[in-house]
Amino acid sequence: MTNDKREIVVPENLSGKRLDTIVHELLTEFSRSKIQQWINDGHVKVDGQVLLSKKKLYGGECIEISIQPDLALTSFEPEDIELQIVFSDDDIAVINKPVGMVVHPAAGNWSGTMLNAILNYFPNNKTLPRAGIVHRLDKDTSGLLVIAKNEISQNNLIKQLQNKTVHREYRAIVWGQIWQNRTIKEPIGRHPKNRKKMAVNKINGKPSVTHYEVLERFAFHTYIKCNLETGRTHQIRVHMQHNDSPIVGDPIYGFKKIIPSKEFSENLKNSTLNFKRQALHATKLGLVHPVTHKNMFWEIPLPEDMRNLLQVIRQETNDLNDRYDIDYEYYDDSPIIIGDEDIEVDDD
Repeated sequence: MTNDKREIVVPENLSGKRLDTIVHELLTEFSRSKIQQWINDGHVKVDGQVLLSKKKLYGGECIEISIQPDLALTSFEPEDIELQIVFSDDDIAVINKPVGMVVHPAAGNWSGTMLNAILNYFPNNKTLPRAGIVHRLDKDTSGLLVIAKNEISQNNLIKQLQNKTVHREYRAIVWGQIWQNRTIKEPIGRHPKNRKKMAVNKINGKPSVTHYEVLERFAFHTYIKCNLETGRTHQIRVHMQHNDSPIVGDPIYGFKKIIPSKEFSENLKNSTLNFKRQALHATKLGLVHPVTHKNMFWEIPLPEDMRNLLQVIRQETNDLNDRYDIDYEYYDDSPIIIGDEDIEVDDD
């Protein structure tokens, strides 16, 4: 689906007004709230730059607007896309999402999504908001998701997510040696300069809590598990970057340029620096069944690409252990909290 693009020049009679006000007055067929959302999402540019809605203009600027289809009015169609169904009954389904699959249609991905596949597997889900989707994973994060198959189940799952009673456990391979288990309590919001990114934002961020635990520590990397209390966009990725231990392969929150150690073998260089996605996998999911009220739990193994990466990293560390008689397996399991202020977690 292609976007409708408009270019307008700010007339002098609108000089001194806010960007969102100007666009709304020039494109009266769209609501101001919708225009503000487009601005926040980077679909409105002024002389090639993304600005804040409140930015005042002075006349003569060129505004480029990429008109976004209204998701509420878009009729999504079922598509014959394979899904790995881990569990399914009359009320819920648990899906193992592969790398590269977008969960919900959005700009640039209007088809080929998990939602389109869900409509093919479960046609009755067409009557549900977002086809029964209640939470998401990033495109290049793999692992477990639960969807609802009726309205009662969807409302119940949403409440469980809001009450933070859904158990979500991830595995990640990160750069650097982590020596202690930690809880990161740092608010996450839009990046102040790049509106397409998230960041630790102590002014406008929402409370965010990630617990992580060391599973294996290597010469240059650490294999960890992460548990979420909150579910902010890109939460683990942002928190691990803030922790100075970004996830291997992360194209947005990882190292922009890494100078490999002289100790790196060519195999380790190629395997880590050219890893094609963030090494992050949702491996465990636990919840209360919305109808039977039974506690349910699912666990899946790491995908092949992360298993292969771990094998290379382990071998590299073993070679260094043999060469220098160094033990990289010890770590301090006493917890540390990053961000010591007490927070009240919201319901998002």
